[in-house]
Amino acid sequence: MHLRRHLRWHLRTKQLRAKTWAAVGALALSLGLAGTAGATGPAAAPAPGEIVTSAPTSFHPLPGQPTRTRAWHITYGSTTAQGAPDVVSGTVIVPQDGRTGPRPLVTYAVGTVGLADQCAPSAGFPRGTAAEGNLIELLTLRGWAVAVTDYEGLGTPGTHTYTVGRSEGHAVLDAARAAQRLPGAGLAPGGPVGIMGYSQGGQAAGWAAELHDTYAPELDVRGTAAGGVPADLVKAAEYNDGRIGAGLVLMAAIGQDAAFPELDLASYLNDRGRARTAFLKQHCVAAGTAANLFSRISDVTVRNPLQQPDWQRVLHSSDLGTHAPDRPVHLYHGTQDELVPYDAAALLRAGWCAKGAVVDWKALPQGGHGSSLAAESVPAANWLADRFAGRPAAGTC
Repeated sequence: MHLRRHLRWHLRTKQLRAKTWAAVGALALSLGLAGTAGATGPAAAPAPGEIVTSAPTSFHPLPGQPTRTRAWHITYGSTTAQGAPDVVSGTVIVPQDGRTGPRPLVTYAVGTVGLADQCAPSAGFPRGTAAEGNLIELLTLRGWAVAVTDYEGLGTPGTHTYTVGRSEGHAVLDAARAAQRLPGAGLAPGGPVGIMGYSQGGQAAGWAAELHDTYAPELDVRGTAAGGVPADLVKAAEYNDGRIGAGLVLMAAIGQDAAFPELDLASYLNDRGRARTAFLKQHCVAAGTAANLFSRISDVTVRNPLQQPDWQRVLHSSDLGTHAPDRPVHLYHGTQDELVPYDAAALLRAGWCAKGAVVDWKALPQGGHGSSLAAESVPAANWLADRFAGRPAAGTC
């Protein structure tokens, strides 16, 4: 009983600390205290990849569908886009296939699920309602362990920093660190790691690939498979203004404002914008997209934030292609993608190639956003399997 009380106290303490970071992070940075803020209290903030809590959970690709896996819900230390420590949640899934010894680990970044905590992958896995559960199961059937981050603010206190690339990349890399440290998972540090994601997950995977050499160089990353990547958020916002993905534009504005409160999104919103913002924060992506079909930025704002220098600067800080990944990348995109502009992904490929990265580029003729994910999920996993097997990646630059 004493141990249980201690664990409950430990969890409440960590949760309270997580809530305070959103409030003090910007102030700490402005005062130059971000590196020491966690050390001045009674306990230091968790280091990147440090496990804060873990508890058994279950992984079901569909409702009631069993899998031969063990799963844990975890919270772990990570880093915000502005460099402050934070706590992120996620799930670690390990096949129960009789295999002993090291096995590959894929740190998997899901596509857009929404802003509300109930949309988090870790909330959907036990119910079998997570959108990419079937794709993740295909990885476990290969004998690979999978770590799935919920990203910053999704399933943990605060607003989800949707489309904030640096925060996402940190969360993806730290999920791998945490999985390798998880007692009982059998994933010793030093094992081979692959990075995989599509759409928002493709952005997160791309950022993890770019950050690996400076943020988590100890991880033995063998390669990254990233598809449907929104490599330029300004282009993506302009592309979706007044189209079927219009709700994603407002979601991205909410996410950027959560990471950079100085943007003051509220000052740009009209009554309709405030109502839709509140709705998006409480619902998942299907409802949010349906509620904002074909709306324009001008419908929800008193002035367009995309025209403001501070918004442009922050949005471009999530651009990909400014730093070459130090491990091979399989990059793919549908030529008819209706949500993420193909041209921006092609420019990302060119940018990485120009900087010396090994890029295996695949344009999917006539591929839309959803169909490209379905068509390339297995070939992308096959490409990762070759990297895990030690086969060299030639690239197509």
